[in-house]
Amino acid sequence: MDDTDFDKDNAVAEQGIALKQSADSDSSSSLVSDDSTHMERSGLGEDGSPRYHQAKPEAISEEAKQKERDFRKKLNQDAREVISNSIHKKVKLIVHRPDYDQEDQQEYLRLSKGLMPIVQEIARKTLPYLEHEVSSDFARNRYYGSKFQADSVAYRDYKYFAKKRPPTESPSLVVGLRVDESASMSAYGRLEAAKRAVMAVYEYCQLCHIPILIYGDTADVSKLEQMSIFAYADFDKMDANDRFRLMKIRARSNNRDGMALRIIAERLAVSPQKTKLLISISDGQPKAMDDYTGSYAVTDMQQTIREYERKGIAFLAAAIGQDKDVISEIYGSERFLDITNLHEFPAKLVRIIARYL
Repeated sequence: MDDTDFDKDNAVAEQGIALKQSADSDSSSSLVSDDSTHMERSGLGEDGSPRYHQAKPEAISEEAKQKERDFRKKLNQDAREVISNSIHKKVKLIVHRPDYDQEDQQEYLRLSKGLMPIVQEIARKTLPYLEHEVSSDFARNRYYGSKFQADSVAYRDYKYFAKKRPPTESPSLVVGLRVDESASMSAYGRLEAAKRAVMAVYEYCQLCHIPILIYGDTADVSKLEQMSIFAYADFDKMDANDRFRLMKIRARSNNRDGMALRIIAERLAVSPQKTKLLISISDGQPKAMDDYTGSYAVTDMQQTIREYERKGIAFLAAAIGQDKDVISEIYGSERFLDITNLHEFPAKLVRIIARYL
């Protein structure tokens, strides 16, 4: 792919959606470096929720800005490569890296109240199951370490300590979250329930050191942008401020589910973890212009699921809307989660992920 053409198409697409979607467009994509944050962690509040205070913002270097642009460009190129041999190859796609602001920070703190104690408790019960990933063997004859070896003193070479060996295995689990950002998500409190669930999963994965990928998607924003992917958190570029980006999840337009599943599943398929879990949070069946609907869309989704299950991806569909029966039929009853009570959704989702450990 010619990078010059990519930049040109991307710029035109940005102009095409500027009035409709300026807050989340590529032009406002985050330019925060990995090493600098606008908020500092300062412990937990009485209710267990994260407590933050405003930090002095640091100047963003040109190098950091260029790294962010390069990362966003790579996400676009990789996504286009994934769909190049699928029925979506002619769909005009843009991957965004949403920015965040002070309002997002405040909304995050509001939604996290009462949620963090639940997440922390589940993580506390989960962590003992991860101990098998840490080797209990000690490397002897070290100048320093956590264990004193008295029998080594006789050698008088000052190598009197033993140091625990690093883990020899990769973390056993990687999680991908796909969030349907169709317009119908604005109804009946579904959007806030989805945000709370995504927040809970994100914080749980941070506590348990589980790599996580969180992407939202919508379709038909404009003729120049037929598919939009929003990269809120990505294990290739972890950023403590990703939690605030999650507040940019919105109810937008249509949904092209099969294309979104394919892009996320491919990212998980090439990861080194043994267990790869992809969870789709959706309130309805697929529908996008011109003809991505009905049996055509369902067949595409089912083919995508079968293809990537052969590559080791486990799929789960969390249905939070009126089309639960249709979603169950698409994914299969063994991959279906009926989320009737939206208030219990965050904790339920975290517990399900914990079982995969």
